[in-house]
Amino acid sequence: MTGWLGRLLGRGQTGPVWIEPDELRGRLGRGEHPLILDVRGPDEFDGPLGHIDGARNVPLAELPRHVGEIRRETGPIVIVCLTDKRSSQAAALLAEAGMRDVVVLRGGMRMWCGE
Repeated sequence: MTGWLGRLLGRGQTGPVWIEPDELRGRLGRGEHPLILDVRGPDEFDGPLGHIDGARNVPLAELPRHVGEIRRETGPIVIVCLTDKRSSQAAALLAEAGMRDVVVLRGGMRMWCGE
């Protein structure tokens, strides 16, 4: 099913699927362990905003080389960057590689840290 009918029924969605910072905090607090993939550069990952505990840093430019290892992960993937622009690009790349359980943290680390 394609076109408007597919979109109406939720198929053929374009763009990222979002998770709100509070929802992610709640899931982590309940012991859920998604792969948190931070696609910022190492300087940002270790910078003033820090990173989410347990996050794996794979800068967006390096992501294509890591798709195979990410594909072997089980469970959902949450993609994070500074805002949510690079994360959205990363989600599209993973979707093109056939991965479906991928969400983008809305607002990125800025919203996560309350900025």
